[in-house]
Amino acid sequence: MSAHGPARPLSAHAAGPLTGQADVPGDKSISHRSLILGALAVGETRVTGLLEGQDVLDTAAAMRAFGAEVTRHGPGAWSVHGVGVGGFAEPDQVIDCGNSGTGVRLVMGAMATTPITATFTGDASLRGRPMGRITDPIAQFGAAAHGRKGGRLPMTIVGAAQPVPVRYVTPMPSAQVKSAVLLAGLNAPGQTTVIEAEATRDHSERMLAGFGAEIVTETTTEGRVITLTGRPELRPQTIAVPRDPSSAAFPVCAALIVPGSDVLVPNIGLNPTRAGLFETLREMGADLTYENERLEGGEPVADLRARFSPDMAGVEVPPDRAPSMIDEYPILSVVAANASGATRMLGVKELRVKESDRIDAMARGLEACGVRVEETEDTMTVHGLGAGQVPGGATCAARLDHRIAMSFLCLGMATRKPVTVDDAGPIATSFPIFETLMCGLGARFAEG
Repeated sequence: MSAHGPARPLSAHAAGPLTGQADVPGDKSISHRSLILGALAVGETRVTGLLEGQDVLDTAAAMRAFGAEVTRHGPGAWSVHGVGVGGFAEPDQVIDCGNSGTGVRLVMGAMATTPITATFTGDASLRGRPMGRITDPIAQFGAAAHGRKGGRLPMTIVGAAQPVPVRYVTPMPSAQVKSAVLLAGLNAPGQTTVIEAEATRDHSERMLAGFGAEIVTETTTEGRVITLTGRPELRPQTIAVPRDPSSAAFPVCAALIVPGSDVLVPNIGLNPTRAGLFETLREMGADLTYENERLEGGEPVADLRARFSPDMAGVEVPPDRAPSMIDEYPILSVVAANASGATRMLGVKELRVKESDRIDAMARGLEACGVRVEETEDTMTVHGLGAGQVPGGATCAARLDHRIAMSFLCLGMATRKPVTVDDAGPIATSFPIFETLMCGLGARFAEG
C-alpha cells in the first residue's frame, strides 16, 4: 500500500533523448517553513510558488488545526493569517502529518513551548521513524512527549506551561532538529542557542530573520552557533518560493544518463547548504552548467542545463558534504551506476532513518538491476558499469518512499530492460507532477 491509496506499480522504459524545459515544483523545505512561520506571525503572509505535494498540504492542515487561517487562492498561491508566537490553539483532532518527517518535527517544535496538548500520527513509514531526536531537545524547554515504544508515532506532546530557553548541541547534522529547536525557542524567554558541528540547510535562519526575529549565526571552534532571542512579534511576509533543488535532481540526473538529452531546469534554489549534489555531479564530469545566476529573496538561484554525459567517472563524496545533499544520495547512486568506476559515499548513516532505509533500498534495487553495491552502516559504494551498460529488468521496492520510487524510474530510462517500481503512489508527497513533467521531456512510463 502507498501512503494515500492502493499500490500503483509503474515501469520506466529506455527513453529517447530527454529535451525541453522542466518546470519543477517549489522548494519543499521553504514551503513547509512559509506555512509554519506565517501561522506564527501576526497578520497575513502571502506565498506564491508553494509546493502543493501532500507533505506540504498536511502541514497546511496542521496550521489550520492550531488556529491559523490558511487559504489557497490558486495554483501555488496561498495566504496565512497567523495567530502570533504563543498563539496556537489546542487542536480538536489528531494531527496527521502523512509521510512528512520535516512537517511533523517542525510542527512539534513550533507548539512545544505553548501550554497546549496535541497528538501526532502519520502513515506507516512516518510511524516507523524515530522522534527522540526532537522530543529530547523539546523536553529541555519543559515539554513532555508520550509515544509508542522507541519514541515513535502516534505521539502526544504536552507543551511547556513555563518554557525556559535552552542551549542545545545537535548530536547529528539535521536541519529538522535545528529548526524544531529554533521554532520552540520562539516562545521561550531569553536566548535559545543551537550549536551544530556541521552546517545544515539554513532556510530556517534566513526565514526567521526575514519574519523579524532576532537571530545571529557565528562560526566558532564549536561549529555554527545560532542564537535566537525569544518572544518576538513576527511580521507577515510576501514569499516567492524558489523551485526545489531536490526535485530538480531528477530531471537533471535523468538527462545526464539518457543519450542525446539536453534539459533546462529554470529558477532552482542554489543555497550552498543544499547544492552538494550538483557539485558532486560536476566532479564526476557531468555536463551541468548554471545559467542566469542571480539572487531572489536572499537565496542564490540559477537555471540549470544538463546534457547527456557519457564519460562520467566515479568519485569519493566526502562526509562533510552529506548535510547539503542528504536527500539526493538515492538519485546520485543511479548516476553512479551509469558512470565508470566506483562512487563512494561517506558519512551517510542519516539515510538509514529517512522515509525508508535508503541505503538498503537503493542497494537492493541496484543489485537487482545488475549493479554491484557495497555498504556499511555509514557508507555506500556503487560500482558503476558505464553509460548504457546497466541491465535493468527488475522490480524494485519503493518502500513507501517517494525518492526511492523516482530514482528507480529515472534508472529505467537508461537501462537495457525496463525497471519497475512496485508503488509509485508516494511520489505525490513531494513531486505530484513528476510523471507528467518527465513524460513531457520524453520519458516512457507504463502502468503495471
